[in-house]
Amino acid sequence: MKRSRLAAPVTLALSLALVLTACGSSTGTQSGAGSTSAPAASSPAPAESGIGNDASGVTVEGGFGEKPVITIGDQTKDVTQLQVIDLVEGTGDPVLPSARVLADYTGVGASTKKQFDSSFDRGQPVEFGLDEVIPGWTQGIPGMKLGGRRLLIIPGELAYGANPPSADIEPNEVLVFVVDMVNYLNPGETAPAK
Repeated sequence: MKRSRLAAPVTLALSLALVLTACGSSTGTQSGAGSTSAPAASSPAPAESGIGNDASGVTVEGGFGEKPVITIGDQTKDVTQLQVIDLVEGTGDPVLPSARVLADYTGVGASTKKQFDSSFDRGQPVEFGLDEVIPGWTQGIPGMKLGGRRLLIIPGELAYGANPPSADIEPNEVLVFVVDMVNYLNPGETAPAK
């Protein structure tokens, strides 16, 4: 797995290992600002195999553009399948696989229940290609829309596996991300989304 530009500024995590491949938008969608909580399991998973939409004990507070407050349940550390849940759907065309995106995110370890990285803390979103990040992001980001907020719960094998880039992430740890889609450029397009 590549550790792209995100991994560098985010020495703690994810080549913006913001982790995700064409998982159409899974539902469980909640729109609006203010506080959002991830649903426990709201609607059927996308057709792609290996992707679900069970919040697995995770709750999220806060609206798009503000740093989320993420609470991790004890069962979250046992997730074995990528979970993708839209907290805010967003508008416009969906992000496609191989897109280049500009996103804000916060990442928390499911075992430690501690934040290991957040672009919100640095005060600026991170730009990366979906082919430059951990598999959980490559698979979980496509389908997002401009202004959308998505919860990703990523099993260790789709995150950093046995060799995490930081002591703040345990080997094979399940990682939880809340991702805000600030902007993106789909393959073949010449101007960012509006």
